Formats: sequence, C-alpha cells, structure tokens
Amino acid sequence: MYDWAEFRHFLYLLKILETGGFRVAAEELHTSQPNLSVQARRFQENASVNLFRKTKDGRINPTETGLAFISLARLLLELREEVIDALVAIERGKPGLVRFGSTPLVDPSLFRNFCALHNELLPRSPVRPTHGDAPQLAKEVLDGLVDAAIVTLPLSHPDLHVEVLRRDRIVVCLCKDHPLAAKGALPVSDLQDNLSIIYHPQRHPDAHARLMELLAEAGVTLGEYSCASHPSEMQTLVKEGHGLALIREGTSLEEGLTTRRLADVDWTVDTAVIYHKQGHLKTVPILVRKLKLSSRKEIPKSSISTVPRSPNGLAKRPVQAVIVSQDALSRYNGSH
Repeated sequence: MYDWAEFRHFLYLLKILETGGFRVAAEELHTSQPNLSVQARRFQENASVNLFRKTKDGRINPTETGLAFISLARLLLELREEVIDALVAIERGKPGLVRFGSTPLVDPSLFRNFCALHNELLPRSPVRPTHGDAPQLAKEVLDGLVDAAIVTLPLSHPDLHVEVLRRDRIVVCLCKDHPLAAKGALPVSDLQDNLSIIYHPQRHPDAHARLMELLAEAGVTLGEYSCASHPSEMQTLVKEGHGLALIREGTSLEEGLTTRRLADVDWTVDTAVIYHKQGHLKTVPILVRKLKLSSRKEIPKSSISTVPRSPNGLAKRPVQAVIVSQDALSRYNGSH
C-alpha cells in the first residue's frame, strides 16, 4: 500500500525536522538541498500529510503531525538497525541455546508468549527457561547467565535495559463469602486490619518498602501478617481465612475466591523485560517489540498521571509485586 515510502524518506525528513532547515540537513546527509526538497515534497504528497511549515526566514517548524513523525521515524530507523543486527548475529551462529527467566509474580502466559516468539523467529535455537526472584534474575542477566527476563518492578541498574510491557490494576483478593465481598468496590480504609497476607519482604525488599509507603499514604497501618513465597500460596492463605490480599487484576483465581477493585486509588503492577544494555543478544529487542504488540493492554487512565516520571518515561518509584493480602500512579508490583 505504501511501497513508495523508503527508509531514506524517513531519514531525510527526520533530519530536516531535527535541524530546522534544508541547508543544514543536506550538509549533514551529504546530499543536495534540491534533492531533499523533492523527496520531502513527494513523501508529504503521497501520504497526504503536512509535516512542517516554513517561516519567513526559512526556518522549519514541525506541525503536530511533524512532531509525531519525529518520534515514529526514530522508532522505525531504530527498528531497522535492530533487525539488521539480529540478522548478522544469526548469520554468525548466534544465538545457540538461549536462557530466558521469569519471576513467580509474572503472568505465566506472558512468559510463554515470549518464549514462543523466540521459537518462531529461531526454531533451531532452544530456550532454557529459568525462574527466580527479580533481584536474582537481574544479577544473572548482568552476569551473562540469563539472556533476558520478565520481571515485576521496581528494578533498576545502570547496565540493565528495562522495557515496561504492561501495567495491570491491583485489586483485592478475598473469599466470596467474606462480608466485604458484598461491596462492588472497596475503599482503601477497608484494608485496615484486613490486609494481612503479603509476598515475603525478602523476596523483593524494594517492593515491600514501596508497599509500606503506599499503605501509609492511604492511612492504612499493616499489622501482623502472613508471608507467602508464591502466588498460589497467597490464594491458599486467603481461602483459609487469614486475611485479604492484593493481586494483579486478571489473575486466575482458585475456587471460592473473588476480587474487588479499590475505589479511591489506582495502584498498578508493572511488568517489564530486562536485558543487558551492551551484552544482550541482538534478537532480544526484536522479541520485546513483538511481545509488546501481542500483549498490549489498556492502562488505567488515573494511574498514568499521578506518578512522577523520569526522562525515560518510567515512574520514578515503581512497586514490585509484593502485595497480597511493569511511568504509573503508585507502582507497587503486587502478587501475580
């Protein structure tokens, strides 16, 4: 449908918009200014878009569409580099056997999909799955023992690339016959003296600390509680009447359990892929892009605007799946 569009069009127009003029862009691209003008005009005419307006002094001002073009063109050209890097690596015999990791709190279907996408791309390159806690997997990725891992946040390291895949709302898990189950949604105050099951603090200390902050901000004091080291244990404790849990919305529930949303907050569980910035397999970025496309989920609107964000778009203080009793609102990655 768009066979007339070539990579050079995106490269040319991106440089024009970034430099704010044809002359400078032509110099940096080592081509002629008339050639740039022709290519820019043809692209805009074929696509029926206006990417910029010229001022009286000859400067280029991007239109709203032009601003979007800058971001999308960068993405397209970056993807081109990733694809070629992946092909070169495959031609040179890499990767052979790969190791992908996942934490117990990650949606299992997401990890299976990631492995399946790799098998689709490289059917002769077997995957060796491994499981562990987020801090443990992060260390193994940094040490080169694991090629990539899907984890729940928060997690950061200067040598790690962290790519958020999705954000899921945190909901309250309780027995169907619990008195609070009669409500359509629960105010946060209902967690007081009822939230008494959590993911073990030592499994993800940063997440536990963030959970404590969120509860304190909501005016909830966590009293005595039971710890669980796996999502299935969390649900078992709930069924046995030891209290309420906070889990990822959409989690498969055992018989007799149900969930209720929290009425006055939008806490989210953030799931991300991590891999080494410099030493990663060249096929991994391609797999991450394909996974994001196949697992795209709606993000709660209120969770988007309430968390401070760093320049890379991630929330500054995400919360890992540490609750039970992924640049979002309160990030605490709760039990999956």
